[in-house]
Amino acid sequence: MLSGELKRLEERNHHSKNWSLWGNYLAERQWGTVREDYSAKGDAWNYFSHDDARSRTYRWGEDGLAGICDERQRLCFALSLWNGQDAILKERLFGLTNAEGNHGEDVKELYYYLDNLPSHALMRTLYKYPQTAFPYQTLLTQNRNRSRLESEFELLDTGIFNQNRYFDVQTTYFKADVEDILIEIKVTNHADVAAPIWILPTLWLRNRWHFGLEDKKEARLRRIPEGIEATHSTLGKYLLSWETLPNQVLFTENETNTQRIFGIPNATPFVKDAFHEAILHQNDLFQHQIEGSKAAPVYPLQLQGGETRILKLRLSIDNQPFDFKTTFDPIAQTRQAEADAFYTAKIRQGADADTFAICRQAYAGLLWSKQFYEYDVAQWLRGDKGLPPPPAARYAGRNADWQHFKAADVILMPDKWEYPWFAGWDLAFQAVAIAPIDPVFAQNQLLLLFSDRYRAPSGELPAYEWRFGDTNPPIQAWAAWKIYRTQPSIPFLKQVFEALLPYYHYWLEQKDSNKNNLFSGGFLGLDNISVFDRSSGIPDGGQLEQADGTAWMAFFAIFLLRITTELAATDNQYEKYCIQFFTDFERITIALEALRDAETGLFFDTLVLPEGTEIPLKVHSLISILPLLAALPLEKNVLDALPNFKKAVLRFFNEENPSNESLILSEMTDKKGWFLSLSAPDRLSPLLEILSDSSEMLSQYGLRSVSKIHQFGYAVQVHQTWFGMKYIPSESDSGLFGGNSNWRGPI
Repeated sequence: MLSGELKRLEERNHHSKNWSLWGNYLAERQWGTVREDYSAKGDAWNYFSHDDARSRTYRWGEDGLAGICDERQRLCFALSLWNGQDAILKERLFGLTNAEGNHGEDVKELYYYLDNLPSHALMRTLYKYPQTAFPYQTLLTQNRNRSRLESEFELLDTGIFNQNRYFDVQTTYFKADVEDILIEIKVTNHADVAAPIWILPTLWLRNRWHFGLEDKKEARLRRIPEGIEATHSTLGKYLLSWETLPNQVLFTENETNTQRIFGIPNATPFVKDAFHEAILHQNDLFQHQIEGSKAAPVYPLQLQGGETRILKLRLSIDNQPFDFKTTFDPIAQTRQAEADAFYTAKIRQGADADTFAICRQAYAGLLWSKQFYEYDVAQWLRGDKGLPPPPAARYAGRNADWQHFKAADVILMPDKWEYPWFAGWDLAFQAVAIAPIDPVFAQNQLLLLFSDRYRAPSGELPAYEWRFGDTNPPIQAWAAWKIYRTQPSIPFLKQVFEALLPYYHYWLEQKDSNKNNLFSGGFLGLDNISVFDRSSGIPDGGQLEQADGTAWMAFFAIFLLRITTELAATDNQYEKYCIQFFTDFERITIALEALRDAETGLFFDTLVLPEGTEIPLKVHSLISILPLLAALPLEKNVLDALPNFKKAVLRFFNEENPSNESLILSEMTDKKGWFLSLSAPDRLSPLLEILSDSSEMLSQYGLRSVSKIHQFGYAVQVHQTWFGMKYIPSESDSGLFGGNSNWRGPI
């Protein structure tokens, strides 16, 4: 009989109890994102700044520090802090936008995800809060004045943590039930001397009424003797209660401070940033305010050196009296024991203590990256009822041709701060990573990409929020197979295969412009690795035949082949697809020979100019070796079960057709099958020499993105213009894709 976390996941999967109703779905940055950008030119990083965020109502989501919300983000809970020195409350993470950081956008905080469960019955995170004024301007000025060749100026470089002058603020959530969440806030003064800290556990309602999406009267918070009561028309009633009586309970409205942002007088002082006024200036205006859409009990604490204090709260639909002293700790201890048991069973047996701890915290970080994501492109372009329409130029700008896209889902984000938007291939990687501990959620995340609310009518999948129509590597078939192998489910495999077919045909029809089985996909996730922007900067009207684009298509084909061989084992209607994908792979392999350099074995992009001139771009980089990824074993027992497919494979293997001599199909050494790949064994030697050469691709940390032989630069002339790039250790100094040099990385 299942118990603990496994039982909760079973209940969730069978829809008997929705343990996913509440989770850490609150972003830690909503400012500076595409969705909140209503500028004419799409200047997202500057249109809605961090400085605006405390005072200005968001349209598409909320953010907070160490926070949680329901799965539709109607009611939110997070921490607000003050150290008695800062000019503002600490409500959300601070960082630099792309133009402010010398290596692109970058969070400038110290925070850690310590623990989590797939059901979110336990969630723990840690924030390190300095005791002296947070150096917002210093971080901005120092990084803005540095070049891309210099290191970043980090929070620790400011000296603000010297003499351990900081607090650990550890927040843990324990679910007593689906809608009964216990909250523990543990604050430790790491300094030797006493220091003050104000803790504001903040509850608020997402503002949808301002945009005509709900009635303000149906989403309210009010003070009652037991605590703060939250009422929402679709979520119901919740009560935030506490063990320790607060110094005061503040109420305001989640409404824009129009005076501060737009210079327009406020109708009421009770605006989004009113708590800053209340705490920093001890304004007594709030004494009699007992209702609003944002509220917080206030705990001014004075902690001695080394002292720890714990605050306990409860957010629940149950408004009956709760005995914190006798009930809270047993529930917390039970959830902790269940989490320990869950990961002991899930993480590889025999792992040493350090490996186990690393794996567990890695899963915690992955689970904490879940985020509620809402983006209705058509509505975003039109603007909201009763508000000024967005600039007309938006209809010719970002994502204007993706008006079918309509998301309102909990999604695994690459990161809750630095990448605060949806990205299609990142989501596939995230789904694969989470599959070992939550395979059903992983399956649903991958299938979400193929829903009509995401996928274009052409079959194209959205790339990333900044530009949905860009092209990312088609890794979804690989991801589907990896997820399937974690927990085999033929219904899932059939469903995802049917969903993958339109995307595959989209690549065949749209990404092979010359119909020669050489594919062009744009930058394909390699931001600063080429001599020019491969998405939009092709010189002189030329076309680019891409080594990596073609390799990714081969990769796509062989994993569709692997999926269909699995399906065909129980349903022979899929055998025809096995032959189709095998044949497609063979054709791509033949075509890719045109991009292979005979001397080095590397594969190079080729620029084809309108007059027919072909210019190989001989950059030694990850692009050159990506064809190695397209490899697949074909076991003999798989072939034996599929006679027609086996016949097709053997026809090529026996080289009955001389035109197929470049197809790489070699027999395994154990004679149990064949190995399908884009590179023959006799062609691997020169390539492997380059990969293992420290003066080329091999660094002490792994493979370089760009070979060290380009340390003095590589250039190519196209008509009268030169294009170039060079190897630089660790970070790129290229301005391509906005200069996010950290995206390429050192390896």
